[in-house]
Amino acid sequence: MKELLSKVIPALKQGEHVVLCTILKSSGSTPRGAGAHMAVFPDGRTEGTVGGGAVELAVTKLAGEVADEGGSRVEHYHLAPNQAADLGMVCGGDLAVLLQTLKEEDVPMLQAMSQAMEGQENIWLAVELRDGKAVQTGFCCADRRLQFAQGTQSVQSLCRSHPVWEMNGEEGWYVEPIHSGTMVYVFGAGHVSRALVPVLKSVNFAVTVYDPRMMLADRTWFPQADRIICGDFADIGAHIHVTAEDYMIIMTPGHEADREVLAQALRTPATYVGCIGSRRKISATKEYLAQRGFDEADWARVHAPIGLPIGGETPAEIAISIAAQLIEHRSKR
Repeated sequence: MKELLSKVIPALKQGEHVVLCTILKSSGSTPRGAGAHMAVFPDGRTEGTVGGGAVELAVTKLAGEVADEGGSRVEHYHLAPNQAADLGMVCGGDLAVLLQTLKEEDVPMLQAMSQAMEGQENIWLAVELRDGKAVQTGFCCADRRLQFAQGTQSVQSLCRSHPVWEMNGEEGWYVEPIHSGTMVYVFGAGHVSRALVPVLKSVNFAVTVYDPRMMLADRTWFPQADRIICGDFADIGAHIHVTAEDYMIIMTPGHEADREVLAQALRTPATYVGCIGSRRKISATKEYLAQRGFDEADWARVHAPIGLPIGGETPAEIAISIAAQLIEHRSKR
């Protein structure tokens, strides 16, 4: 969403009307799910996608009509198998798409929302719908208080980890998480970390790289990282505060450092703790922790060896297996 806003806001400042197309709900075999966005500009140019193919073409065409009206509309696409085939889809499915005209007067709200997404907290887009139209738009931060719109109490319970479209008759709200405050801490700046960081960024994780070696804890090696910390593995708490939303990936250059970081990680409420290494190394690490008072319940929190067992051996393959496991963990939450 942030990248989309970086294209939309300048156009609005120039007086253009831009139609934001959002999938509110989908079922069956549809190309994209709830929360997919596409912006349609006056010249027909688009940014983002609601699925591609003929479905997207139909939405883009309708966006032109909505822009001319200067309003908004919820459009339903009920796709039986034969209709799906006509639209270039394999199977049938249902889509509800909100087409919403954005104007120059919306810039302050969009800029505030974009700025809020610079921080490390959860952000939700909130749109009130009435009679098939958007009547007000705002956003919520971590405190769940609605900004630039009214109805905080109604929206707070809808701020969840997935898009929610809740209607009472013809009135209701669409609330969607557009930015996650979750941070993935990667301890160790070696070859696997260099392969892992861009993969994690491509699937919408914020990433901090942590390593005591100044030559490696450098943006030259990690241009996509949100933050790079050069700090002692023996005292990570001096530099970071780990919350229950955060992930900790341990792949330092040596066994001793791995154990030091892992012992500290298990004292945090992190939702995910993973450690790289062979099964032999992992067994020795478990024994080391047991000698220092950690029990089976503590060890049960550790994903070790880290990553899904896809059989990869190269840094790139290991990075994919780790990213896949984090995606799996995030989805289950």
